[in-house]
Amino acid sequence: MSKAKNSASGKKEESLGDFIRQCLIIIVGVFFIRSLLIEPFNIPSGSMIPTLQIGDFVAVSKYSYGYSRYSFPFSLPLFEGRIFGSMPHRGDVAVFRYTQDTSIDYIKRVIGLPGDHIRLEDGKLYINDREVPRDNLGHYAVNDENDRLLSGTRYLENLPREDGKKIVKHEILKMREDDEANNTKEYVVPAGCLFMMGDDRDDSADSRFQGGRETGKCAAPAGNDFLKATDKDLGFVPTENLIGRAQRVMFSIDLKHPSWAFWYWPTEIRWGRTFHGIN
Repeated sequence: MSKAKNSASGKKEESLGDFIRQCLIIIVGVFFIRSLLIEPFNIPSGSMIPTLQIGDFVAVSKYSYGYSRYSFPFSLPLFEGRIFGSMPHRGDVAVFRYTQDTSIDYIKRVIGLPGDHIRLEDGKLYINDREVPRDNLGHYAVNDENDRLLSGTRYLENLPREDGKKIVKHEILKMREDDEANNTKEYVVPAGCLFMMGDDRDDSADSRFQGGRETGKCAAPAGNDFLKATDKDLGFVPTENLIGRAQRVMFSIDLKHPSWAFWYWPTEIRWGRTFHGIN
């Protein structure tokens, strides 16, 4: 009787040990995939409309630009700087940590690389004194995350890559052309920094706004008179803040009803955006 009890007890201990090992393997696997390969991100705001819609779930490749502390869960300070680092291409849609609170993820398009000269005139984008061509695609209207109507003109922007060998064709939304954010001073992107903009050009808190960045290598020059929306503007983005490149919309849902109302889910899924590539 005693032997039978010991045998049963041993099997329970072995089963528990197997369960713990399997859990650890799963945890390590998830940590590895999310840290080094692919991580999903949700789009909560409209700053990248029409390229990305509120409710999109995008797959971000963590290996595209190398790795920094921000590549890992909880921003573990395992090392300084970046390893296996590479610069993004102009036109990439990138996820990065917000410059003034690195616990927050942002997603924008890379418009300017180190040394680039960026300005806007009458809403038109100029890079290194050359106007970026755009084609009128007609009227476009959509509601943002606060249910405000965004109504304007949709354009196909032809953004030149830095090597001059490729044009990144992507859509932007323009609602006006005549305010300060559409008629800027010239920005010169510092070394180790990026100039980021949203595709919803008139509803994006991006690198045009330089408030509250008086120190650090990506701070605006002393005494500058660049745009300041608040004292916590994005400004230029340090390359070490990069997390990865947004590659594809894996899933998208338009939550017009409360998330617990599961009976609406089938009608709110944007089936046409499933596995949709990001340009």
